[in-house]
Amino acid sequence: MDRSLDRRRDAHAVVFPAITGLTLDGPVKRFLANGGQTLLLGETREEYLARDMSAERKAAETRDDFIDTVDIAESLAGEIIVAVDQKIGGISRLHALVPPFFSTGDWRSAEPETIKAEAFAFGEAAWQLGINCILGPVLDVVTGDNPWLFGRTVSTDPAIVTHVSTAFIRGVQAAGVAATAKHFPGHHHIPLDPAENEAASVTGDAGSFETGFGPFEDAIANGVEAMMVGPALVEAFDKCNPASLSPNVINLLRGRFGFRGLVVSDGLDAPAASKGRSISDVSVDGLKAGCDLVLLAAGDHLDHVVESIFQAVERGDLEEMRLAEAASRVRAVASKYSRTRSAL
Repeated sequence: MDRSLDRRRDAHAVVFPAITGLTLDGPVKRFLANGGQTLLLGETREEYLARDMSAERKAAETRDDFIDTVDIAESLAGEIIVAVDQKIGGISRLHALVPPFFSTGDWRSAEPETIKAEAFAFGEAAWQLGINCILGPVLDVVTGDNPWLFGRTVSTDPAIVTHVSTAFIRGVQAAGVAATAKHFPGHHHIPLDPAENEAASVTGDAGSFETGFGPFEDAIANGVEAMMVGPALVEAFDKCNPASLSPNVINLLRGRFGFRGLVVSDGLDAPAASKGRSISDVSVDGLKAGCDLVLLAAGDHLDHVVESIFQAVERGDLEEMRLAEAASRVRAVASKYSRTRSAL
């Protein structure tokens, strides 16, 4: 039997395209119609750096805009993961369209059930917009320089990070929204921003990561659906490959920590991840390393990225079983959190 059609659909399923607005252009629609299972409703570079949505976006975007976009995506793809970048105390892609997370009081010292209830209310509102995945919480315990995560972390105390993040995970997932904990294996000290600098790397020996591993272990114990691997080199575990392209790092996550869920790369467009290489080659390497879903900016190159993944299988550079395994994990989360299934 010719399985080339299945392999092509699998190649679509493992790509995670990010768009900056709510308009699905031709390449994105074609991607979804041919087997794509995911979509990130992202922000502009300026908004990312500001850690806030622009005043123009906040004024223009409505609840119906999100619903209409997701309806179109679902009509093309069926069961689909629609994600946004939504942080505890950081970026809020859904701005005023969802309840703010702890607009009053100190959420770091709140009772777990209070945090869970707040997270559930937020998740429920996001789900009503068609969002069923959140790229958060951030679990990194920053103890040194980190311009990349400035303003996006919970605390320098791992116990507080665990206290807040586990309750948040349980709350949003109870509301039908998959959580994506990040950025494994932790970035306690990274003097350069990997989103801007190719040479960015996390410093410290393997022992320096131990304190920061706690929140990741607890997130896994609390059933987090997805884990995002960081974009920078972590020399303590791999001196050659950035974490999202590192078999060593992903084997650590799967092996020592026993994570069986969806492994998502960080943005492979980041200079520290791509290091000047083509996004197609980097995407194939991310899958070979063990990522199930490779995140990248949408655009005219989407077809080429998918074709490169397919051709990598055809020539034996990427094992067919690895691609099938990754696609299966993506589809499992899409099915579990789909609006259609939840409505049944």
